[in-house]
Amino acid sequence: MDFKQMMTIRVNDVEVILKNYLPADEKLTFTITDAMKYSTLSNGKRIRAIMMLESYKMFNGDGDVINPFVAAIEMIHAYSLVHDDLPALDNDEYRRGALSTHAKYGEAMGILCGDALLNYAFETVAKAFDIECNERVARAFKVLATKAGITGMIGGQVVDVETEGREIDADTMMFIHKNKTAALIEASLMIGAILAGANEDEIAKVESIGTNVGLAFQIQDDILDVTSTTEELGKPVGSDDKNNKNTYVKYKGLEEAKREVEEISNNAIETIDSLSVTNEFLRELIKSMITRKK
Repeated sequence: MDFKQMMTIRVNDVEVILKNYLPADEKLTFTITDAMKYSTLSNGKRIRAIMMLESYKMFNGDGDVINPFVAAIEMIHAYSLVHDDLPALDNDEYRRGALSTHAKYGEAMGILCGDALLNYAFETVAKAFDIECNERVARAFKVLATKAGITGMIGGQVVDVETEGREIDADTMMFIHKNKTAALIEASLMIGAILAGANEDEIAKVESIGTNVGLAFQIQDDILDVTSTTEELGKPVGSDDKNNKNTYVKYKGLEEAKREVEEISNNAIETIDSLSVTNEFLRELIKSMITRKK
């Protein structure tokens, strides 16, 4: 079985978990649950959830306690995209090759859908305590909350918005990318390792892998925004330039951005190779994320 086939199986596995945890439809609140399902189930690559599961397997995790976290990371990622596409932010009408949530349901429902997904993600994670009530679950919960919050993804988004149209230094650029993009990837790998019982050194190493993968992923995203097409990417190209965003390509040029993707991705591969445990699929997944075309 080749990597593409294995990836398809894992995407399907994640979607089964996600569908099991998404809320049931109710008559009066049908619009919000429908919008939540539309936002989470439409053509997602499930990268963060798969990385979480693979990290869990790599450290010999066994059991269902990982499942609420798998569903939650996808809900949090989806909420971030829903809000990112809003008129007040990037004002994009397409996401994953389809209408963005606000374009389909209206701006007000787009805001509420993002709010609902974030809140429901933590309702979902709380169900992990019904499966195992221990320090590992509590620590994983804290990692998810921190990496998604003001010292993680939201913090990166805030600085990104506030620096639009202004020149920034390299440290600020790294802060934006490390928090806006890398934080949830760090969380995915760390949560899998924590729930499986990895030691402190191993948890620190997978966090480092997540940082490098996230940085390389975001730089590659900046590259694709100027080199890809809307059809191939599944969302409008040139969005960063339209919104006067600070990107690696704008800051350092296309060739230097490509060189940094290679260097940072090599650091991630070297760190995963230094672990005492192995997961060849996870290694290949990391490589594929960094060299992706969409």
